Amino acid sequence: SYFGDRSSCVENANTLNLTSSSVRGLNSTCVGKTPLSSSRSIYRSHTPLMGYSATSSSTVSSHNVASVIVAVVEGRGLARGEVGMASIDLKSPEMILSQFADNATYAKVITKLKILTPLEIIMSNTACDAGNTTKLFSLITEHFKNVTFTTVQRKYFNETKGLEYIEQLCAPEFSTIFMEVQSKYYCLAAAAALLKYVEFIQNSVYAPKSLKVRFEGSEKTAMIDSSSAQNLELVINNRDSRNGHTLLGVLNYTKTPGGSRRLRSNILEPLVDAETINMRLDCVQELLQDEELFFGLQAVISKFLDTEQLLSVLVQIPKQDTVKTAESKITNLIYLKHTLELVEPLKAALRCCNTQLLKAYYNSLEDTRFGIILEKITTVINDDTRYTKGCLNMRTQKCYAVKPNVNEFLDIARRTYTEIVDDIADMITQLAEKYSLPMKTSFSSARGFFIQMNADYTTLPNGQLPSEFTKITKMKNTYSFTSADLIKMNERCQESLREIYHMTYLIVCKLLNEIYEHIHCLYKLSDIVSMLDMLLSFAHACTLSDYVRPEFTDTLAIKQGWHPILEKIAMEKPVSNNTYLTEGNNFVIITGPNMSGKSTYLKQIALCQIMAQIGSYVPAEYCSFRIAEQIFTRIGMDDDIETNASTFMKEMKEITYIIQNANDKSLIIIDELGRGTSAEEGIGICYAACEYLLNLKAFTLFATHFLELCHIDALYPNVENYHFEVQHVRSSAGNKEKIAYTYTLSKGYTEEKNYGLKAAEVSSLPSSVTLDAKEIINHIAKQILHRQKSTPEMMKQRAVYHLATRLVQTARNSRLDPDSLRIYLKGLKKKYEASCPAPEKNDEQ
Repeated sequence: SYFGDRSSCVENANTLNLTSSSVRGLNSTCVGKTPLSSSRSIYRSHTPLMGYSATSSSTVSSHNVASVIVAVVEGRGLARGEVGMASIDLKSPEMILSQFADNATYAKVITKLKILTPLEIIMSNTACDAGNTTKLFSLITEHFKNVTFTTVQRKYFNETKGLEYIEQLCAPEFSTIFMEVQSKYYCLAAAAALLKYVEFIQNSVYAPKSLKVRFEGSEKTAMIDSSSAQNLELVINNRDSRNGHTLLGVLNYTKTPGGSRRLRSNILEPLVDAETINMRLDCVQELLQDEELFFGLQAVISKFLDTEQLLSVLVQIPKQDTVKTAESKITNLIYLKHTLELVEPLKAALRCCNTQLLKAYYNSLEDTRFGIILEKITTVINDDTRYTKGCLNMRTQKCYAVKPNVNEFLDIARRTYTEIVDDIADMITQLAEKYSLPMKTSFSSARGFFIQMNADYTTLPNGQLPSEFTKITKMKNTYSFTSADLIKMNERCQESLREIYHMTYLIVCKLLNEIYEHIHCLYKLSDIVSMLDMLLSFAHACTLSDYVRPEFTDTLAIKQGWHPILEKIAMEKPVSNNTYLTEGNNFVIITGPNMSGKSTYLKQIALCQIMAQIGSYVPAEYCSFRIAEQIFTRIGMDDDIETNASTFMKEMKEITYIIQNANDKSLIIIDELGRGTSAEEGIGICYAACEYLLNLKAFTLFATHFLELCHIDALYPNVENYHFEVQHVRSSAGNKEKIAYTYTLSKGYTEEKNYGLKAAEVSSLPSSVTLDAKEIINHIAKQILHRQKSTPEMMKQRAVYHLATRLVQTARNSRLDPDSLRIYLKGLKKKYEASCPAPEKNDEQ
C-alpha cells in the first residue's frame, strides 16, 4: 500500500532525477539518470532493512523494521555547517523538521540519524560531485553503510516549495509550526525534497491538512553519540543483537509498538528539562502508590494497536484503487473503531488520578471529536464489528463490517459469499464421509480454504491419500491438502470477496471523507497512549527491583547504586557502590587491577544518569543528579590489553571527539585511554587530556592503569582518587597467592601497584627476572614520587578550595534551619582545619 504500482515508477523517477544505491520496491528500470557519472563507487548494493535499530526485551517485532526516510541538506559557503533535516516515517503520518549548526565532526547530524534509524537517506547531487564530495556526505555514507542513499537534483531542495507543502499538508492543530520554521530555510528545503520524493517514488500522497508537522531542535534533549550508545549497550547488546540485555531491555515492559518506540527514542535522547522530568517522575510515583490505577491503565493500554501506523494509512491517499488498497482501508476503519471504543475506558482509568500530567491527559481525552467520529462510524458499521485475531475471523469482520440495507448489491454479494463458504464446508464433510477420514476445514490467507487431517499413514488406504487430493503437505501426523473442486470454489470465493471489498471500500471512503476533519484528535490520542505505556513500563520495572526516585541538584550523588543490566544477568544482586561529584570535586580518577570492576562501574554511572533523565527510577538507595547536556564515553576492554595501531587511532579519534564537543554540562567517562601505545606516550596523552578536561566544569570519571596520573591531585584540588579493593588469598597448598575481587570502591588510589609483576611471579618466569623487574620498578616509582610530592602550600590551597566550593554549594542549596546550618558550618571548619598542614609558629591561623 506504500509503494503502489510499478508501471508508473519509471516516469516518476525520471521526473525527479534521482540515483539510488537501491530503491526498495523498485526494480532497476525504475531508477532515472542524473547529470552525475553512473560509475561512482560510493553507491553500494545492500539490504536497506538493517539500521541502528533495537529489539524489545524478548524478540524483534515488526515495528522495529526501518521505515523512516530522511532528507539532509547543508548550507554552502559561509553557511557551511548549518544543516537542515526532514524525516517522515512510512508507518506514522508525522514529519519532523530540524535545523542546527554543527561543527566539523557533524556529531549532531550523525547522532540524530542514528536515532531515526533511516531506511533511506536523501541528499543533493551537489553533495557528492565527482572529486568534490562534501565532508558531511562522506561521514554519513561511512556511518550508514547498510542504508540506501539517494541523490536528487539540488533544485528540489527548495525552501519556498517546502513552506507551501507544509501549508497544504499540516493539520490545523499543528499550524504553529509556520512560526517556528518560516526563517529556517534549510529544514524547509529538506522538507520539499522529502515530500516530492515520497509522492513520486512511494506513489502515494497525503490528504490535505492531515500531517503532524513538528520542529525539533537540538537543545531540548541530551546528546549521546552513537559510539557512546554502543559502548553503554543502550538499545543493542554488543555480543548478540538479538539479546535483550540492554538498558532498553531492562526498562521495556511496554504493551504497544508506539510505547516501545517512544522508550527507545527517549533512551537515546534523554530530556534536559528538570521540570518535565519531574512531571514524569510524579506519574511513576503515583502509579507505584496506586495499584488500582496501575493495573487499570495497563489493562486498557494493552488493548491498543499501533495508533501511529493506523493514522498513517488513514491519511494517505493511494494513487490507484486496487483490491489490496480496498481491503487495507476496510481493515483500518475497523482498527479505528476499535481504537475509539477504548477512549472511554482509558478516561475511566484516569478519572481519579492526582498528578499534573495524568490530569492533563484525562482532560485531553474529553475532546468531543472522539465521540463524533465514533458516532459517524457506527451509523454505517455494525456495532459488533471489531478487531479480532485470526485471518479468517478478520476476513469475516471485513465482509460484514457495513450494516445491512446500506447497499442492496453489497447484501446480495455477501449472501453469495456465505453460500460459497457453506458449500465448501459441506463438500469437505461429504469427502470425509466418502473416504471415512477425519477431514476438517482449515483456512490461511495464502491458501484460502483447504483440508486438514490428523491421521497416521497406516490408517490410510495403501498408506496414501486418495488420488483426487493435490498439493499435499505433511508435518508429523498432520496432513494438509486440497482438490480441484476446492480450488475452483476458492476462486469463486475470491471473486465474491473482490465484489464485497469494492462496494465496502466505496462506502468506507465516503465515511472517511466525512470524518477527515475530525481525525486529528487521534494524534493526541497516539501521544497519550505511547507516553502512558512508557510510564507504566517504568513503574513495572520498579516493582521488579529496588529502584528509587532521583532528585536533580548541582551534584551527582549516588548512594549504594548498582548496574541495572548486570542485575538482570547476574544470579544475585551486584555489589553496590557510592558516587559523589560536585563542582569542587568534578574529576575522579579510578584505579584498580584488571577485572576489578572499573568499566562496569563507569557504565553504571552513565546508565543511572540516563535513567534519571528519561523519568525512570534508578537502581540505588538514594540518588541526585546534575542534568547532563551531553554524555560521552570512551570505554576500553578491561580484560584485553589493546596494543595494535588501529585500536590506538580509534582511541585518539574518540578522545578528540570528546574534547571538541564537551562543555561544562557534560558527563564524561573515559576508560583505558592510551594503552595502545608505549607506556611513556600513553601517560603523556592521558595527562594532557586530563589537564584539558580539568579546565571544564564537566563531571568526569577517568579510569586508568597508569598510576602516575593519580598524583595529578597535588596540582588540581578538584581531583579525587578512588580505587577498587582486592584481597590476597593464599591457595590451600600455601604456595601461591591469588587476587579475590571485592568490586568495592574506596577512596585513594590502588595499592596494587604492580599487579602485572604479581602475575609474572605466579607464572613460570624465572625468579631472577622478576627480582630485577621489582628493583627497576621501585627505582622509577621513587623518582616519580619525589617529583610529584605535595608541599604544605599545595595542601593548604587544596583545603581552601574545597572549603570555598562547599560554602558556595551550601549557600545555593541549603534548606537547613539556622541552628542546623550553624552546626553544619562548624563541621566544615573542622574538616578544613584537619586538611591543612600544621601551622607555623608565626601563622595567626
